[in-house]
Amino acid sequence: MTFPSVQLQDLALTQKGAIVSGPFGSSISAKYFVEDGIPVIRGNNLTIGGAKFVDEGFAYLTEEKASEFRNCEALIDDLIFTAAGSIGQVGIIPKDAKYPRYIISNKQLRVRVDSVRANPLFVYYWLTSPVMTKYIISQNNGGAVPLLNLGIIKKLPVPYPSVLVQDRIVAHIAAYDDLIENNRRRAALLEQSARLLYREWFVHLRFPGHEHVKVVDGVPEGWERKPLSSLAEINARSLHGKHDGEIEYIDIASVTTGSINESTAYRFSDAPSRARRVVRHGDIIWSCVRPNRASYAMVWQPIDNLIASTGFCVISPMRLPPTYAYFALSTKDFIGYLTSNAKGAAYPAVVASDFEKYEILVPSTSVLSDFRAATETSFDMIETLKRQNEKLRQARDLLLPRLMSGELAV
Repeated sequence: MTFPSVQLQDLALTQKGAIVSGPFGSSISAKYFVEDGIPVIRGNNLTIGGAKFVDEGFAYLTEEKASEFRNCEALIDDLIFTAAGSIGQVGIIPKDAKYPRYIISNKQLRVRVDSVRANPLFVYYWLTSPVMTKYIISQNNGGAVPLLNLGIIKKLPVPYPSVLVQDRIVAHIAAYDDLIENNRRRAALLEQSARLLYREWFVHLRFPGHEHVKVVDGVPEGWERKPLSSLAEINARSLHGKHDGEIEYIDIASVTTGSINESTAYRFSDAPSRARRVVRHGDIIWSCVRPNRASYAMVWQPIDNLIASTGFCVISPMRLPPTYAYFALSTKDFIGYLTSNAKGAAYPAVVASDFEKYEILVPSTSVLSDFRAATETSFDMIETLKRQNEKLRQARDLLLPRLMSGELAV
């Protein structure tokens, strides 16, 4: 059985403003962002083939400023599209969203589905299926910067079984998503536990044996502060232009705070020109552009051909355990240091020398060894959970088109 097809606009609420683009760029620029308030959805909150919605890493507007964009609000079950740059990204505001409302940025589009006619999750699953991701990307009507517009979004084809069948399909796919989310939360708890240990030992200085160690000016005896350049290699390995073969490429948009959300397979000759940074186990990658967004991650047990954009600074710890370096380079102090050293108005950025100059507290060898032993097994488990999730996603993505086409009855 084949389901009939409708356009996405046929499933939206009939009221005005059900399908909208974000505010005009200058009216929602960085100069209006504040530390807390109403969150603004940007590209880092959406993925391709990853989480439904990355509910962190926001810029914020005041209540007063956000009230100017009531027509650009995003609520629970709203669909969000990236309209410029990384098109193909689609998200949905989850029922357990952290905030009651969001504002979409000037590079987003929002669709509000009529839940009487369609299950919003059913529409989301269809739009994020591999076949539709490719289709959406193919609709690019821009040049150097890929673009989508409201006309394209409104006409996206959607299979249209009865709502009862939609609900059944969602239940099948959601079972996979529940397992994926459970693994994701377990991984997050493991990292949080390791980070709390870092704070206990190296911020509050309650490390093993601290009772017997003298502290002078915040530095325990036998510890010292050293520039990162003496403890790690910066951008140590790069591919040359004559390289041949397949690579897995990490671009700036695919990294959010503490997470590599996806990578893209390329023949090197077809890869973006920025695909040059070679990354290895234990490396830390930090986006040099807009460091206030804290787009960083640690590379753990990677495949051999993993390559990052030259837009990242790749930090390879040499005299520190990777887990210690990772937490030391993801503190509020470090993010503040990078932000204060960023140059440029439109695209504030830091360079390799800014990383090299940063001074890190280097504990005694025995304390570092204890921290390595206490945390590396957690990161091994985190990587295992991530790989389980990748297999679950692959199984889900194989099942999804068969359900959506009516090939498999529900």
